[in-house]
Amino acid sequence: MTLIVDIQRASAEPAPDEDDITSWIEAALAGHREGQDTEISVRLVDREEMTELNGQYRDKPRPTNVLSFPSDLPPELGLPLLGDIVICAPVVADEAAEQGKPLAAHWAHMTVHGTLHLLGYDHIEDDEAEAMEALETRVLAALDIPCPYTADTQANKPADALTNTLTEAPANTPKEHNPR
Repeated sequence: MTLIVDIQRASAEPAPDEDDITSWIEAALAGHREGQDTEISVRLVDREEMTELNGQYRDKPRPTNVLSFPSDLPPELGLPLLGDIVICAPVVADEAAEQGKPLAAHWAHMTVHGTLHLLGYDHIEDDEAEAMEALETRVLAALDIPCPYTADTQANKPADALTNTLTEAPANTPKEHNPR
């Protein structure tokens, strides 16, 4: 399988490097799309752009942490585009600080979460949410990242598998991460 990750930096907020983002996506794709080429676009945005997108596509004119736009191309075309993930860098930073999580671990969680939405996972119904959260937890554990849903594992735990390198960036119906 060839994975192509196109990362667009449209926020001045520090963000993970391309290798970290790609490794988190690869981890989320494990066990899915075996042998299939896959292309995913990731756009790192500011609050203004995320507010606009969330308002336009979800009728919620406020910033959110991540939106996913699964590709609506017919499968019979055989094109590798899985979809687009949009992550709001300042919201992710604020949430990590508010929740006492390592910033890189929260970035990994949001990237994995967005990727799982592209694969068809959702959290609208409680049973779907439980299944998606369990899968997120397993994927993150494989990356040595603590469970994002357990309060006592969120604070002061190193994310050893991450480079923790944040780099300065130059200035369909989406799915949103909305923890229960």
